[in-house]
Amino acid sequence: MPNAASFRLPSHLEEARRFLSAIPHDLIALVARLSIGGVFWRSGQTKLEGWHVSDSAVYLFENEYKLPFIDPWLAAHMAALAEHLFPVLLVLGLMTRLSALALLGMTLVIEIFVYPDAWPTHGTWAACLLILIAKGAGRLSLDHVLWGPARAG
Repeated sequence: MPNAASFRLPSHLEEARRFLSAIPHDLIALVARLSIGGVFWRSGQTKLEGWHVSDSAVYLFENEYKLPFIDPWLAAHMAALAEHLFPVLLVLGLMTRLSALALLGMTLVIEIFVYPDAWPTHGTWAACLLILIAKGAGRLSLDHVLWGPARAG
């Protein structure tokens, strides 16, 4: 009986594996940055009326979200700011790891305190954010332009 180390994939499967392994991190990071940035930006837009946080957003924080340890008015304003600032930074690829870490923190708060049954969605968000935290923004980013490959991932 052959052991796992001696097992060889059929040549067409091995060729497919090699092809898929060649997907560059730069492309993966760009897709992660744009997609998760879009999710949070759209959420932030729902909290605004013009240039102000809407009364309905504050109402949600008071009556539905009910976060512990923080005033609902402050939480609504902080969430609106974070959901606009960090997605812009992600799309630009600027301070990517910090921005992804901040949005991962928001994701954890949402999962734990607001919508614990939405873990499949939040897990998908977390996966995108963890890729960016672990590997950085890639070469298609301002991080790479400003600080080079060591800081951009």
